Amino acid sequence: MTYVVTDNCIRCKYMDCVEVCPVDCFYEGENMLVIHPDECIDCGVCEPECPAEAIKPDTEPGLDSWLKLNAEYADKWPNITAKRDAPSDAKEMDGVANKLDKFFSPEPGQGD
Repeated sequence: MTYVVTDNCIRCKYMDCVEVCPVDCFYEGENMLVIHPDECIDCGVCEPECPAEAIKPDTEPGLDSWLKLNAEYADKWPNITAKRDAPSDAKEMDGVANKLDKFFSPEPGQGD
């Protein structure tokens, strides 16, 4: 099992999760984070820290495409271990439907 970052992280990108991760398995894109599935130790401490509730265990049904996306971009984006401020419109974007199709950016973020 691993944890995956899902749709609601896009353009919310709260970073509370990165500070609690004991193995630093978060990677930063321009407008979302992902978890490297081969580095995640399944501890689950990140899940309750996400204000957008965008982190889920991969045992939940329907997350196969998110697991693939997390794995793909964790290999492309820089590692992030320190929390920074969320985007200014994060609260407005929290809960918006179909963010992957509308807002996802494949561009890397700043990282550490």
